[in-house]
Amino acid sequence: MIFVNILISFIVIIILQLLGMVILSKMTPFNDMEELNKGNVAVGLVFGGQFLGTAIILGVAAYTNSSIWYMALWFAVGYVCLLLSYWIFDWLTPGIKLSDQLKDGNKAVALLLACVYIGIGFAVSSLII
Repeated sequence: MIFVNILISFIVIIILQLLGMVILSKMTPFNDMEELNKGNVAVGLVFGGQFLGTAIILGVAAYTNSSIWYMALWFAVGYVCLLLSYWIFDWLTPGIKLSDQLKDGNKAVALLLACVYIGIGFAVSSLII
């Protein structure tokens, strides 16, 4: 029974992470998969930061509660926070349009945004009781 629960949790985590990737790619005016195929490291860094941020949230939610629904709820809360952090970061840096910088391969901006995602993931995970 424990193996089945672990397998189901793993599948749900993969689905939620992929859902997060799809949502993130809809936020940019360019094709993220195409940019990754071209070797755009900046886009890869942002995706990596987003994956780590959501993984932190999902990991803490899975550790603190055995409910798949609880984990999915915290994913939703955390992902909304990640999306908001993208828009707030974009708004707070008026001289830097994130989507343009990422498409142009600006690794400095991408690394900073990835760290914002990871930091938000840690902060939101501390709210999970």
